Amino acid sequence: MEIGKFPHSLLEKLLQQPRFNDHRVLLGPGLGEDAAVIDMGETLLIAKSDPITFAIDRIGWYAVQVNANDIACMGGTPRWFLATLLVPESFTENQAGELFNQVLDACNFNKRGVDRRTQRSHLWY
Repeated sequence: MEIGKFPHSLLEKLLQQPRFNDHRVLLGPGLGEDAAVIDMGETLLIAKSDPITFAIDRIGWYAVQVNANDIACMGGTPRWFLATLLVPESFTENQAGELFNQVLDACNFNKRGVDRRTQRSHLWY
């Protein structure tokens, strides 16, 4: 199998297997589903964790943006970030520190809701 995400044909096969039974899970795993929707009683929680595979720089920044965008596309407002970051074995401690700072910067950027450099509004805030 190639490095990266599972092929759609394998995912389809795996997702056909019996699943857990929890009435609070309104939307669970499925092909084309970007997040889970869980009934928390008074509110719904949209949960998402997706590694990115296209970026070679600013990995932490893009990881936050991709996940926030998927939550927004499902009608939610991103509040927290579940980090799933894929790095090579050769990754250094300095690079890990840079990646961590990118994640923090992206989360703070999303809290402001506006990119001050371009004056572009963000739909998910």
